[in-house]
Amino acid sequence: MNFNLWDFALENLEAAGVIGGYVSISIVGFALMTFAMKVKFAGRTFAAPRWSHPLIGALLGIIPGCGATIVVASLYKRDKISFGGLFATFIATLGEGSFVLLGASDESDVASNLNAFVTVNLVGLCVGAIIGLVIDRSNFPQPKVAINSQSPHETESTASPKHSVLDFFVNHLGFYLLIGMGFFLFPTSIMALWGGGIPALEPINVWVAVVLTLCCVAYHIAHRSSHGECSDHESNSIRSTLVHSVADVALVVTYVFVGLFVANYTIDVLVGPERFDAWMTSSPLAVVILAAFIGATPGCGGMIAVAAAYTIIPSFPMAALIAAGIATSGDGIFPLIAANKKDAIVVTAAGLLVALVVGYAALALGL
Repeated sequence: MNFNLWDFALENLEAAGVIGGYVSISIVGFALMTFAMKVKFAGRTFAAPRWSHPLIGALLGIIPGCGATIVVASLYKRDKISFGGLFATFIATLGEGSFVLLGASDESDVASNLNAFVTVNLVGLCVGAIIGLVIDRSNFPQPKVAINSQSPHETESTASPKHSVLDFFVNHLGFYLLIGMGFFLFPTSIMALWGGGIPALEPINVWVAVVLTLCCVAYHIAHRSSHGECSDHESNSIRSTLVHSVADVALVVTYVFVGLFVANYTIDVLVGPERFDAWMTSSPLAVVILAAFIGATPGCGGMIAVAAAYTIIPSFPMAALIAAGIATSGDGIFPLIAANKKDAIVVTAAGLLVALVVGYAALALGL
């Protein structure tokens, strides 16, 4: 097998950048909406009762794509949603596997795949909401999460001139570059989720997506190393809100690129397409556990692979698709890993366990 590392890296940089176009608008749009509501309802408290968090989380989870999981992970980081609500979202989501079932695959049978999409989402919605309620009733401990433990005053006193270049990149050059490229790629990113595109813009979109991913990696590293404006005023202005949002975009796209690179290298090179196809066509009992473990890998790559296998392989069991859907946490797992590795491990491990139980139960019921 001829493996070209350069071409492989470019393909994954482009794929991460295309996802970044969708993710950037999701995160920035939600942040601006939250800021607007905070300003409009200043002095009032509008908080959903705790018992409703798992239901809200599950409903957000069934929205196609990873935008909802990223938003909920951000809400959990700020102690705005319970752990049960977070877990319900991750249980319910299909991530970008949703778009494969909704027609992104050329081999799709739209009617049967739509039925699978509805079935898996209903199972995920019910299981996520119920288990989320049980978790919150058990008073699962929810430690406060802080990305930056320094106070604004400490930040200002410890900042040194050597950070000036990094601060300029974080608060100005990189900030505007990422926002500009995100908006430019957004239409193409949305169309790409269903296998479409804009032919006239395709050549330039490829390189913009690659540059977006590289800029996100650089921005994430610079943001972790600098102490710029994004630490000040705690999002009391549109500017600081946007800086926080761009930092989240950079973090997610960086992790998405790493996840895609590792997952695709594992499946395409270490395992190989032939062996992967053989695994996916083995006995249903084996396929359920394989699909669950593949779905549990960070990001959406594993879920996309399982959803594509379902659309291509006639005998692929629905129970395996359900198991993968429950096990996957989408790209929302990445900001959670960055904020609280312990909770990310708990969510992934518990989601995998639930996926195996529900998957084999579905298989026993003939799904």
